Amino acid sequence: MKNNTSLAIFETHKIRRYFDEKTETWYFSVIDIVAALTEQLDYKRAKSYWTTLKNRFKNEKSEVVTKCDRLKMMAQDGKMRETDVADVETILRLVQSVPSKKAEPIKLWLAKIGYERMQEMADPEKALNRSREYWQNQGRSQKWIQQRMMGQETRNKLTDYWAESGVKRGEEFAILTNIIHQEWSDLSTKAHKNLKGLKTQNLRDHMSEEELIFTALAELSTRRIAETDKTHGLEENKIPAIKGGRIAKDARRALEEKTGTSVITGKNYLPNKKRLKN
Repeated sequence: MKNNTSLAIFETHKIRRYFDEKTETWYFSVIDIVAALTEQLDYKRAKSYWTTLKNRFKNEKSEVVTKCDRLKMMAQDGKMRETDVADVETILRLVQSVPSKKAEPIKLWLAKIGYERMQEMADPEKALNRSREYWQNQGRSQKWIQQRMMGQETRNKLTDYWAESGVKRGEEFAILTNIIHQEWSDLSTKAHKNLKGLKTQNLRDHMSEEELIFTALAELSTRRIAETDKTHGLEENKIPAIKGGRIAKDARRALEEKTGTSVITGKNYLPNKKRLKN
């Protein structure tokens, strides 16, 4: 599975990251790293700490700030927003500048991530096995895992087509994805996440087997229609997104009529403790 943009876990902290395939470089959210270093669970306080630290670096004319880039990543509100990111070398310099007992564990963690990525590039099956192991540890059934992986492959083929036909990654991908989701489920992706009590979690990781299947059907139909019509750019690709989503919606409604049960569910795979908070 392609996993250029994903969450990594350091102890209890989620670290947003992006892998640039052209340069074979990992970029990590600076604020997330700062939160882990300072053991700060409050995002706003971690952001404030980084702002103060960044100003100090600027006054000292440190290269840490100048080597930080800006990338769009999933924010807490579920939207793609620009945030400061840095490669491993720059993050290590940052780690050395923040007094923290977590400094050494984070260095080892970064090294481990780099090694795992090199393994996955040499043998993509390792990435699949790692995902499978993660879902198994979360208590997913083998049937669910198989459907999740098949659905991801369907998704990858669609996003490959979008990228090749002039659709921009990030916001434009998100717009088309939301159109498809709205059409097949009668819910926006945000509304579906809210129904399940999710915040920053990946919606697909909390879908039922049926939800995964209909999502895949909608995305497969969208790609087939787009390929047939040879659509290009965001506006042209909105049409097959609507049509593909409606094909899955018709199938969903037919199943619901036969079973008397809604395909869309508020169930999730959150730990019980988090579920109670929601």
